[in-house]
Amino acid sequence: MTRITPEGERLSKRIMHLRDCSRREAEQYIEAGFVRVDGVVVQEPQCRVTTQNVTVDAHASLLNLMSVTLILNKPAGWTDGLEPLLVKRPASPGRAGAPTRAPKGPHNVRSLLTPEQHSKHDHSGVRFLKSHLAKLDASVPLEYEASGLVAFTQDFRVQRKLMEDMAFIEQELIVDVRGEVLPDALRPIERAMRDERLRLPEFKISVGSANPERSKLRLAVKGAHLGLAVYLCELAGLEILALRRIRLGRVSLGDLEEGTWRYLGEGERF
Repeated sequence: MTRITPEGERLSKRIMHLRDCSRREAEQYIEAGFVRVDGVVVQEPQCRVTTQNVTVDAHASLLNLMSVTLILNKPAGWTDGLEPLLVKRPASPGRAGAPTRAPKGPHNVRSLLTPEQHSKHDHSGVRFLKSHLAKLDASVPLEYEASGLVAFTQDFRVQRKLMEDMAFIEQELIVDVRGEVLPDALRPIERAMRDERLRLPEFKISVGSANPERSKLRLAVKGAHLGLAVYLCELAGLEILALRRIRLGRVSLGDLEEGTWRYLGEGERF
């Protein structure tokens, strides 16, 4: 294993000399996994080297670097990541050795964007880089009580589409409710849909499966409408047991395990 010492020069500076490039370009080569120190890939530009053998992949090219989009299966009872991830507060000055404490509050789903939570069933073929977990934007909210698909992206084009075109992007949710729900039970919802005074968004709702203990409803609606599923179920006197978003536009959650993430595949589009 390569031993990186605190002495010597920054790895990015060594790459600047080797590639005759700017500091930012040197950092990009390193963050993209093109640099090896004594044969081991190092992705931290701030690492320091002395006599180690530093090499850059002969086929390294910054032209092929891409911004990524991540799909995460949010657990219920976690925030949706639209807010920043708070970090532990450092000890106050003059209190050396005092323990740090994590901020109080609900779990932020951004804390699941780690190498350990990368799904083992990710078939995108994208090679993981630490830089893929930085500068990720989120824009489509999901209820705190709900689980399911949330998207994070580094690609400004994807972020712009999700923000500017969200009113035209359909999301699909599975609503688990208590007891057996027959089609007639949805009539109060159908009446509300036709009532122009309520100004409800256009949506489609149907019974997917039903048994005496539990029924599954499918709700499809364009745009982000927090609380819509709860409101509709209240109209029909239905008790929600679970709520899960399984699709956003043309991107499906699929078999992604709860609490894990994957890359958006090359052929996938919202």
